[in-house]
Amino acid sequence: MIDDNVRASRQTADQRPELEISFEFFPPKNDVMEEKFWDTVHKLAPLKPRFVSVTYGAGGGTRERTLRMVSSIKADTGVDAAAHLTCVGASRDEVDAVVRGYQAAGINRIVALRGDPPEGVGQPFTPHPDGYQNAADLVAGLGRIGDFDISVAAYPEKHPQSPDWQTDIDNLKRKLDAGADRAITQMFFSNGDYLRYLERARAAGITAPIVPGIQPIHSFKQIASFAGRCGTSIPPWLAERFEGLDDEPETHALVASAVAAEQVTELLDEGVTEFHIYTHNRSPLALALARILGRRPAVQ
Repeated sequence: MIDDNVRASRQTADQRPELEISFEFFPPKNDVMEEKFWDTVHKLAPLKPRFVSVTYGAGGGTRERTLRMVSSIKADTGVDAAAHLTCVGASRDEVDAVVRGYQAAGINRIVALRGDPPEGVGQPFTPHPDGYQNAADLVAGLGRIGDFDISVAAYPEKHPQSPDWQTDIDNLKRKLDAGADRAITQMFFSNGDYLRYLERARAAGITAPIVPGIQPIHSFKQIASFAGRCGTSIPPWLAERFEGLDDEPETHALVASAVAAEQVTELLDEGVTEFHIYTHNRSPLALALARILGRRPAVQ
């Protein structure tokens, strides 16, 4: 029998453990998208997230826009902003110049990633001959430049290019040992995958936070396509819930909300107190999840 008295998700604000929430955005490509971007940022900022992050396109293709967005977020909202950084297709000197640009703009949070090649997710990675060789090398390089708060990536279902679990966990440990403060996971839809991953990491002596990356399903078709390219499984029960809803946007949105709520509630009941939400520059589901987790807008 379920005992609501011991479930964190059923506790009131004065009983719940302190939670940390962060949000991820991508840099807008045009004026219309930028208006939507800022609308979402301003709706989520009052929730006082630990930080919001802005992604960095394949091969560093959105470098300038990422810098502009993170600088503006911090100036306009007071919320700490983290810039994504990759080492794809650039020399160490070029990457270091980008880092110093962030530093000069007052950005001290970085999400350090090896990154995907310009050909796209899942394609082979070839380091630049004069560049950082991998994410651990990049993290170490950041430490030589300044004192940054650094997040790195983790993969609850194993990185597609890792031959086995030992290699995957060893790589995570190298990134954290190089100076990263936490890992944020790739999206996943089976909480068991995340909890087993956490057990593997702890068994390997990793003590740093491993924050679950939560992906609300704004479009099942799009998310399923991306999942197939990046090695994330779509459980049969999840596919079944969205079956036949491509032309039913209202029902799709309700199901997506229920699925995401179920995921974060289960994790909260398992003792998870940190969450990173992939927003796709949309606020409704992110706001709903924050409320389910007990986060309310700060009183002015």
